[in-house]
Formats: sequence, structure tokens, C-alpha cells
Amino acid sequence: MKDLKTYTLDEAEILELRDAVAELGSAGASPVEPEFYDKFPDCDDLLPAGLRTFLTDYRDDPGSTVCQIHGFPVDEATVGPTPDHWERPDGYDSTVENDIFHAMCATALGEPFAWATLQYGRMVQDIFPIRGDEHRESGHGSDAFLQFHTDDAFRPDAPDYLMLFGVRNPDVVPTYVAAVRDIRLSEQDRRLLSEKRFHILPDDEHIRQLELRAPDEPMLRRAIEMRDRPEPVPVLFGDERNPRIRIDIPFMRCVGEDPESARALTTLHTELERVQRPLIAAQGTLLILDNRSVVHARGSFSARYDGTDRWLRKIVVGEGLAADGFKPLSRVLF
Repeated sequence: MKDLKTYTLDEAEILELRDAVAELGSAGASPVEPEFYDKFPDCDDLLPAGLRTFLTDYRDDPGSTVCQIHGFPVDEATVGPTPDHWERPDGYDSTVENDIFHAMCATALGEPFAWATLQYGRMVQDIFPIRGDEHRESGHGSDAFLQFHTDDAFRPDAPDYLMLFGVRNPDVVPTYVAAVRDIRLSEQDRRLLSEKRFHILPDDEHIRQLELRAPDEPMLRRAIEMRDRPEPVPVLFGDERNPRIRIDIPFMRCVGEDPESARALTTLHTELERVQRPLIAAQGTLLILDNRSVVHARGSFSARYDGTDRWLRKIVVGEGLAADGFKPLSRVLF
């Protein structure tokens, strides 16, 4: 991936960011809640000028795929141990400084939002291993290799950007990324993958969390309907010179008996593996993926459940109108 962009904060910028985080944090609003973004819609104006330019250049460049921002300080004593579960009954004060920095960068790219079906609709969500989920295809698995996907590929209004901030990653667990424009496909395979020949189902977490915690919610019925009666979609779309992709290998299938499309999908998967690159969301690093043009996966690792496991914080961002004309009217959607 030749177009990886990186930015490293210097000491003056870190001091400027600390002042901005303190100013925003003094209002008592948390980036976990939608009200933070309503109260501070232009909080990215407080970013250091160089970092803000870096983010807007990344956003405005149609060829951009992945970028990293290094060097935001993480205080081990303040954040405390990696939690046991995303419910986190003690609240989110321990990560509020990191979350505010994360939210400022997210606002520079577009509109942060969340799915009401995941982690109670919190705007900043946790990714870390959970005991009992070791083999699940989710951010809470560990033993299983999390296969290639774009976030929320089953939805036409999937996020434009995925942002992962490293609270800790002592085992240097990689996030594998692959840009669709780096792959090589035959014209026939590209045509098949660009036609509505595939079903992409909601991943397990969207339904499981509601079944366990809100079984009477109407959104659960909608999620189940999207699982049981999915609409056929293409995998590749958009400009051939700058193609877009929606994919979730464990949760997709061909429409009917279609061996040619299945073969094309297998070929695509093989190509994504060929061009994949490992990136590390290390402590204090913000990893940003264009969710429309880059797929990602996660390596397997052995969780310890002793408070030292890999811990990322996640925000998803939309730029505005999605492909079907959808525009969010709320920051928490389903």
C-alpha cells in the first residue's frame, strides 16, 4: 500500500491538544454521548493547524485509503486495566482525554455516528477480547482470525471512515488492511462482482446484543429481517479507476446457486490476501481507514484477561449522503 499517510505529533502540538482537550472536557460532555457532537460540532477547529490540514487533505483526496497519527499520550495509570466487558459499569472517565482527541479528529472527517444495535449506541466503542467470545468473528474475539470485511457492509449507509485509537496493544496485534485498487481481477470477475449477485447479512453482534439486552426493541425485528430477507448487492461499485467495495467474508453468500460468482468472490479474497499489509494501532496511535475502499482483518492472539490485553477505541464517521441518498437525521442509527 504505497499511499499510507502518517503524521507524528510534536511536543508543541501535544501541549496544544492537551489544552484543547481540557477546554472541551471542562464542559462535562463526553464523546461517548451524542450531545458532545451537538454541543461542539466544530471541535476540530481546536486541532493543531498541521494536524487539521493533514486530516482534511486525507479526506479530500479521492485516492486516500489509510492514514495513521502517532504520538497522542496515553496515561496508563489513568486509563487503568483493559476492562472485562464493554458494558463498563464504572463509566468512561478513564478514557475521556483520548476520546476527546479521537472525536476532534473524527469531526474533521465528517459526522460521527453510531448504531443503536451496538454497545447501547455509544458514540465511542470498545474493542478488546471478552471471555467466552474467543472464537467469534467480532472485535471481541481473539483466537479466531477476524476475516476481511468493511464495517457494516450489510447496510447501504455503512460508515465512510473507521477510526481506531490504540489505548494499549502490548502484543503488537496487527490490523491487516488491503486496498481494493491494488488487486488484479479479470474483466469477467470484475463484472460478476459488480452485479447484484450477493447477500451480505448483519454480523452476529448487531443481533446478539439486542437479543440479550433489549429483546423487545423494534430494531431487533429490523435486524432479523435484514438477516433473513437480505437484498442482493454488488461487492464492487463506483468508478473503475477508484473502485469501492463492500464485503464481509463470514457473513455473505451468493444469491442462489451461482458457482461463477462464488469463484469470483474466492478470487477476490485471494487477491486481498496477496496485497494485505499489517498495521499496528499501537498505544497512542490513531489508525483511520476509508471504509469504502479498504478492507481490514485482525490477526489472532491469546487473550490473558488480566487487564493488559489489546484495547482499542472505535469511532465511525459518515461524510453525508450515502449511495442510496440516505442522510442521517440522528447520530445513533438503525
